[in-house]
Amino acid sequence: MKIKTQDYNDVTVVELQGELDSDSVELLQNTIAGIIAAHKSGIVLDMSGVSFIDSAGLEQLLYVWDCCNENNCQLRLARLDEILMKILEVTRLDSKFERYAELAEAVKSFV
Repeated sequence: MKIKTQDYNDVTVVELQGELDSDSVELLQNTIAGIIAAHKSGIVLDMSGVSFIDSAGLEQLLYVWDCCNENNCQLRLARLDEILMKILEVTRLDSKFERYAELAEAVKSFV
């Protein structure tokens, strides 16, 4: 997995590229920890480049959600494809996350 971050004022966009699985857990955890340590008010996970997600990846999304909630940081998911949307629906995680079709919409939602 490759991760790129971009700051927009007090919101950080985290662009994920590749497979969100057990091999990428530590990288994503470290990235999120750094953003939270910087006291950002929001994180947007750009999911458009995620080609695969397994149970470890879903668990990681829940970990990110928990970390954000514990640290007064809001989380949004953006640009999920149909397969990722279906996985969230089947696992009933769709109600846990605010989701946006466009990245700009997700970033603007913090205003």
